Amino acid sequence: MKQGTINFIFKTADDSFIFGHRNSEWTGLGPFIEEDIAFASMAQDKIGHAWVLYKMLNEHAGLDDAEKLAFYRDINDFRCAHLLELPNGEYDFSLVRHFLFDEAEFLRYDLLLNSSFAPLAHMAKKFKGELKYHTMHAESFLIQLGQGNADSNTRMQKALEAAFPYALGLFESYEGENEVIADAVFPGEEILKNKWLERIAPIIEQANLKMPDLSTQPVFGGRQKQHTEHFAPMMHEMREVSSTDPNATW
Repeated sequence: MKQGTINFIFKTADDSFIFGHRNSEWTGLGPFIEEDIAFASMAQDKIGHAWVLYKMLNEHAGLDDAEKLAFYRDINDFRCAHLLELPNGEYDFSLVRHFLFDEAEFLRYDLLLNSSFAPLAHMAKKFKGELKYHTMHAESFLIQLGQGNADSNTRMQKALEAAFPYALGLFESYEGENEVIADAVFPGEEILKNKWLERIAPIIEQANLKMPDLSTQPVFGGRQKQHTEHFAPMMHEMREVSSTDPNATW
C-alpha cells in the first residue's frame, strides 16, 4: 500500500473515531430521549467505521492492530479535521456539525464505490447505507429547526456560520493526495467539496437558512497533524481506561 493511500485511510478513520467520541458525549444529555438514542447509535456506527479502516491499515499496510492505532498512537499523529475535535457546545452546533460532516461522508463513500483499492470499495458499499440514515436524521432536524420559530432559526443560522469554516477544513489536502488521485483510489478532495456544496445548498435553503459565504477562509491544519487546544484533553479522556493497563485483554 502506497503512503498516499495510508494517509487517506488514516484521515478518514481518525475523523470517524473522533466524531464518534463527540457524538457519544450526548448520551444522557440530548434534548429528548430519542435524540440520546440517535446520537449514541450514530456514535457506534462512526467508531465501527474507524475500526474497519484501522484494521485495513493493519492487514494491508502491516501497521499496528486497530486498538493500538486508535488508542496508543501519539496524539500528534492524528489527522482528523478540526471540526470534529471541537467541543459539542449546544445542540444547535452539534446538529449543524453532524449535518455538514455526514453529508460529506455520504458523498465520500459514494465516490469510494469506484475505488481501485478493493477493500475501500467493499467497505463503501457496506457503510453507505448506514450513512444514508445519518444524513436523513441531520436533514430532518436541520429543516425542522430552521423552519421553526425566530429563535430556533437564528440559533441554527449562527451555528451554521460558526461551523462552516471548520467544515471546509474537511477537504484540506494531505501528503500523497496526488498519488491517490493518479492511482484512482479516490478522485480528490476538491471534487468531493464541489459535490458537497451542490448537495447542502438546497437543503440549507429548504431549512430557511442562508448559505454561508463561500469565500470564507477554511480552517486547515488537521490533515497536517496540527490540532486545537481541545484535542489533547479529549484524547486523555478517551484513553483513561485503556491507559490504566495497556497490556490488559478485554
